[in-house]
Amino acid sequence: MLRIGLCQVNLVVGDLESNLERILAGLREAEAFGADVAIFPELAVSGYPPEDLLLKPRFLEDCRSALEKLASAADGCVAVVGLPLGGERAGVVYNAAAICAEGAVAGFVRKSQLPNYGVFDERRYFSPGEAGPLFRIGGANLGVSICEDLWIDGGAVNELAEAGAEMILNLNASPYSQGKVAERMELLGRRAAEIRCPIAYVNLIGGQDELIFDGNSMLFNASGDCAARAAAFAEQTLVVDVEVPERARALDSGIDLVSVSSPRSSSPGSSSPRSEALPPGRPPEHRSVSSSPSEVYSALVLGTRDYVSKNGFERVCLGVSGGVDSALTAAIACDALGPERVCCVLMPSRFTSPHSIEDAEELCENLGAELRVIPIEPVHSAVLELLEPEFGGLPADLAEENLQPRIRAVLLMALANKFGWLVLATGNKTESAVGYSTLYGDTAGALAVIKDVWKMQVYDLARFRNSGTGRPPIPERILTKPPTAELREDQRDDQSLPPYAVLDPVVRALVEDDKTPAELLAEGLDAELVLSTARLLDAAEHKRRQSPPCLRVTGKAFGKDRRMPITSRYRGVRGES
Repeated sequence: MLRIGLCQVNLVVGDLESNLERILAGLREAEAFGADVAIFPELAVSGYPPEDLLLKPRFLEDCRSALEKLASAADGCVAVVGLPLGGERAGVVYNAAAICAEGAVAGFVRKSQLPNYGVFDERRYFSPGEAGPLFRIGGANLGVSICEDLWIDGGAVNELAEAGAEMILNLNASPYSQGKVAERMELLGRRAAEIRCPIAYVNLIGGQDELIFDGNSMLFNASGDCAARAAAFAEQTLVVDVEVPERARALDSGIDLVSVSSPRSSSPGSSSPRSEALPPGRPPEHRSVSSSPSEVYSALVLGTRDYVSKNGFERVCLGVSGGVDSALTAAIACDALGPERVCCVLMPSRFTSPHSIEDAEELCENLGAELRVIPIEPVHSAVLELLEPEFGGLPADLAEENLQPRIRAVLLMALANKFGWLVLATGNKTESAVGYSTLYGDTAGALAVIKDVWKMQVYDLARFRNSGTGRPPIPERILTKPPTAELREDQRDDQSLPPYAVLDPVVRALVEDDKTPAELLAEGLDAELVLSTARLLDAAEHKRRQSPPCLRVTGKAFGKDRRMPITSRYRGVRGES
């Protein structure tokens, strides 16, 4: 029987001192429950992902110094922690795990499979390592692997099992996306049953720029069943007792065996289970391929909180219009930071309806957030008058309409500069996809909270937020009235775009499934709908390139996930160029 501490901690890239403190706190907590081994996430020392910090030799030296401090403090249970490992050979850096015991580093494991897809860019920084060695801790032979090494069939984890590993410790920094938790559970169950030994999977928690790490650390037994699961979207040290099946070690495997002292291995008769009360783990949940609104909403709250706080901001501001996008963004911000740290700014124009003003006021009252009202009509009129000689009596069009969101952006940025706030943008993924947004207007801000949320899902999340206890914060009229930008008289979104229930599936297929218009036409979709949507998607690339980062909650967000050329004539359908 082995006692394992899965320490899912919230870390900050580059804050080595703070990261070390959090790792040590997790280590002490695991020790307090008598753990033999405490395992921490991938690249925990540096924070994940450190990106081009890895190109700085001094950064790698500082990470190694932090590891030495950790190792000197690891005088109780064994600590297994991720870090970038350089200095062994010139120009070679490994994504590594260090095994620390009795005040020293007992050995390293180097990641062999380096993902280079989606948001991952590890081949830019790291060299591949090899499987092994095994570490004998508490009377068991343990194999240590890092994230992707678990995902590859017949890879490093299989080599460790064939060499006689009786349990696998797997360190991860796996970003959240919808459906990812179920995908991980399926893989872990399959791999544990395949290699016939338990797998302890520890994952990072917290937000880092656009990435959100959900935790959900898990233990799978040798039969492939989930035996314990840590909390989602929260720090936790989950301590579990694991029955480790004995397995003969293959001496000719080429994988070394390193003996590491632990409290149990040095205590007579300590192979029996201990009686201390363990912190409760979560029972395994139903493996669903979809993600609930609760899960997505929790991810957005965590991502917002960490983006704002880790970047040193006390308050945020955002424009509220009486529409659903700004209402959901305001609710997320208040839940993430507390309403006292959120300033909502209503900036009505001559086209803003009375009910939009009422809805915005009610929203802020329900949330408990500060509301400031700054009418933009004087500025709007002045700019129109200033441009009158230049426009020469031409009919009003988008130029006049787009002045309004740009004026609002100027006001929000002025408030942010004066008071040291951070501006949240409120646009959704559908609008970003088809360019239904104003460059330097509603796209302005430091963080686009719901830019990876499709329009119809915005309504789902808003209704979920209203379903909790107490008074629903988002007025019902916001959820039922036709969406509109209110930039001209009687404007509605469906005058410029297909209904969102029709538009969303088409754009999702083009963006997340990488389908071409020709493929969608072959499926029988309406030609005008497909071709016009594809044209809007391509034309808006320059806008997306200049918009703020978003919180990634889908498998393909705009940004690192999807890197399309701004200048391109490929249209994906014959006759279109």
